[in-house]
Amino acid sequence: MNEQTCAACDYPLDDARILVYIGGKPVEVCCEECATKLRQAEQSAKAAQRPEVN
Repeated sequence: MNEQTCAACDYPLDDARILVYIGGKPVEVCCEECATKLRQAEQSAKAAQRPEVN
């Protein structure tokens, strides 16, 4: 049996899993807290990639 785990914390997923799109790809997480963490991490990564304007 292949157990699926949360993309943010590796907690085993159950029927209450949440689907979040990160970088246009679906990612499953165990709770809203983990969904928020992944969304924030994605926003931080995008902000770091933007060139500075002088």
